[in-house]
Amino acid sequence: METEDFSKLFPLFDASSADALSSMLSVAWQNEYPAGRAILIEDAWGNALYFILDGWVKVRRLLANNEDTTLAILGPGDFFGEMAILDQSPRSTDVVALTQAHVLSVPAQKFTQVLMKEPQLHYRMLQLMAQRLRQTNTRLETQHQPAAVKLAHVLVNLGQRYGKRQEGSSAAATILNIPIGDLADLSSINTDDATKLMAKLSEKGWVKVDAAHHALLLNMPQLEQLAHQTGAST
Repeated sequence: METEDFSKLFPLFDASSADALSSMLSVAWQNEYPAGRAILIEDAWGNALYFILDGWVKVRRLLANNEDTTLAILGPGDFFGEMAILDQSPRSTDVVALTQAHVLSVPAQKFTQVLMKEPQLHYRMLQLMAQRLRQTNTRLETQHQPAAVKLAHVLVNLGQRYGKRQEGSSAAATILNIPIGDLADLSSINTDDATKLMAKLSEKGWVKVDAAHHALLLNMPQLEQLAHQTGAST
């Protein structure tokens, strides 16, 4: 993959030197994963950092009852696997392809070498990790909010991070039509409530399912307003 194309898709590397980025990509490899295929397994040691070129994945944790819960949804232009590299410990979660996913993998040793030589990249990495921590904190802060508010927070976050904007409109954003069970897990609500709420949001025109393209169209202003309400109901 060309360095310019890579840095456009992953702004994290905007501040990296061309030589460092070229060196990193020279030892990277690419894989296609079908939907449902595990990309990373919990308790495995971190030997690579993974960049999503296309497709969607979910980060999940296995529970004691052999069930699992979805912790995050990641889309094109995002990455995963950094924690196991940086703290040199086994992975604490699984990562599974939610759709067919095209992923570029960089060996852990090479990425660490580049990170140590590129202070701006090091700083950007810390910023992104802080953003992820802030998102986790936001989820915790909304635990006692109504289900509609929690679901709206999740949809807004996904729309802001991955949404494709409609031409001529800044209000609509298109994301993957994420399975209702995963949306429920991310929102910390049960699946029945998530199903009912999505139906109500659809009736209001705040979300719209495009079944032909497996897409979900979000009315961002309305969802953002709902996400910032207290005691909201639909």
